[in-house]
Amino acid sequence: MSWNPVLDPQVPMGNDIDAIETVIVPRARDLGGFEVRRALPAPKRQMVGPFIFFDQMGPAEFLTGQGIDVRPHPHIGLATVTYLLKGKIHHRDSLGTDQWIEPGAVNWMVAGHGITHSERMDGDYRQQDKSLFGIQTWVALPEDREDDPADFSHAPKAALPVLQAEGKQLRLVLGDGWGEKAPVETASRMFYADAILDPGAAIPLPDDHEDRGVYVLDGSVTVAGQDFETGQMMVFRPGDPISLRAGERGARLMLLGGDTMGGPRHIWWNFVASSKDKIEAAKEAWRAGDWRHGRFQLPPGDDAEHIPLPPR
Repeated sequence: MSWNPVLDPQVPMGNDIDAIETVIVPRARDLGGFEVRRALPAPKRQMVGPFIFFDQMGPAEFLTGQGIDVRPHPHIGLATVTYLLKGKIHHRDSLGTDQWIEPGAVNWMVAGHGITHSERMDGDYRQQDKSLFGIQTWVALPEDREDDPADFSHAPKAALPVLQAEGKQLRLVLGDGWGEKAPVETASRMFYADAILDPGAAIPLPDDHEDRGVYVLDGSVTVAGQDFETGQMMVFRPGDPISLRAGERGARLMLLGGDTMGGPRHIWWNFVASSKDKIEAAKEAWRAGDWRHGRFQLPPGDDAEHIPLPPR
């Protein structure tokens, strides 16, 4: 087993130890009428497998002329995926990608050595009444892949494996699990899935992944004799057989995990790296603003503004 921030090898692992290692209650942030609930990183858990950032966006409603406007900003050392349940977001990046993120689809952006992107509700869509509900995650890259060239992959909803049986439906967003493999290639082994359970329906977690967690998007579930409600994340001990059963209202869950990293990661603003030196180099490159010849470029078609480097 590789690095785990909680498990102590001196702690006995017998049946008397609770199967649920950590329960995370996300922190809520109001971004001007738009609520975000952040589950990762958390005080007790920086990552679940390679997943180092996990935000629930909304649900939120936007009137005509309103919407998300995230100006161009940089990333290093990670890959991002925004998985939407409602609404859509216009993604542009410095590779020249121009792609709408739509419900059930996967936009997998690998930052590697450096990428810049923007996320907006613009064009004709801006003039509509609209809603937004989804999850934004960052996946830390293995140390030997942190400086890979930036890349982008898109997989439409129809390309993702879907399993249906006994009152449950599961869509595999990333990685492998439940005998299926998602189409987007990742830098390390993982699983990320969207599961909808009828009242009383049960679903197991894959037992062949090192780290495993569950986020309750809606409804409730019972695990190891305990009930968990909307907005909670549970992280489980490696190797334990885990099954989740939906409560009387049913449940919608995001299931996630995979191989842990070889060590912790430094996080500053939008940068993730295995060393502080890499963070400092990225900060200086963004501060310099050499969009023609420097490390970072602005997205074609959205290069009139950018988010400046924070002062902290």
